[in-house]
Amino acid sequence: MMNIICSDLEGVFIPEIWINVAEKTGIEELKLTTRDIPDYNVLMKKRLGILDAQGLKLKDITDVIDTMDPMEGAAEFVAWMRERSQLIILSDTFEQFAGPFMRKLGMPTLFCHQLEVDESGRVVDYCLRQENQKQKAVAALKGLNYHVTAFGDSYNDVTMLKEANKGFLFKPPANVIEEFPQFPVTTCYDELKPLIESALAEGTGL
Repeated sequence: MMNIICSDLEGVFIPEIWINVAEKTGIEELKLTTRDIPDYNVLMKKRLGILDAQGLKLKDITDVIDTMDPMEGAAEFVAWMRERSQLIILSDTFEQFAGPFMRKLGMPTLFCHQLEVDESGRVVDYCLRQENQKQKAVAALKGLNYHVTAFGDSYNDVTMLKEANKGFLFKPPANVIEEFPQFPVTTCYDELKPLIESALAEGTGL
């Protein structure tokens, strides 16, 4: 059996984009993430409504993204994993947001969604690559005889972690820890490394 690693993006390798937009614009409601609202469609409809009401366009968001960097040590950790296994980042972010971060992380493979933007630059809708794409991607990889190790931080990662052969939480909020005690909790990359190494060894039968 071959190994593959699947991970979340925001809160794991990069700061939460919407929280940074909220801080730059002063719009407190944009600080809500999947840590707060488990239903992603409910969350995104709320965000689009706020953008429309406030007159914010895609450029207002990408201008904030241009000021952001990956978390300290993230690029090195991505490189460490890719020396040991293939890595796929499964994220509920959007291609229009993620490009600058992928370059800074060494261009790992990313599966995410797309925004629908009109001619004026206004974000009018979002297009999911697939409903529950994280869980379905892991299930598909298992169907290709991969041993999947996965980690993430939020409610929208839980189905991915449950589907994976081994799943870990990384810097999760207290409510996620309390609701899903079956997943080991890590708070830094150095804590995550031995868990990944053990999972990869299990995948290769060592």
